[in-house]
Amino acid sequence: MSTPPRPSLKSLCVTPTGLRAAAQTAPGPTEGEPKGGAEGAISALRPAAQQGDGRYLVAWLHIRAPKGAIPTATSRCLCGRDRSAVGHRKVLALISDHSAHRDNCPLRTTQEGKAAA
Repeated sequence: MSTPPRPSLKSLCVTPTGLRAAAQTAPGPTEGEPKGGAEGAISALRPAAQQGDGRYLVAWLHIRAPKGAIPTATSRCLCGRDRSAVGHRKVLALISDHSAHRDNCPLRTTQEGKAAA
């Protein structure tokens, strides 16, 4: 008995004869058009820019006190104030200084308030 011949491991490509036009696909959605989501479905798009209530950050107090390590703190303000402290007593002093600066900062106090005082 003889074994049947094994097929070749290489695939032979069939070369097309003649020229053909490429298959046309349907045009995709253009910029700004919905991409096939169901009507009324929740979209994963970002919400519009939120309108704030007029408040913004002016001063920051950043305290780092890891367990078993020396605490550090930084106090920064948009008016140009930038202070830092290392150690328990100095950090506590910076916290109280930061609170006092909030009342005296030129960016937080209005001209009307100064005239009334």
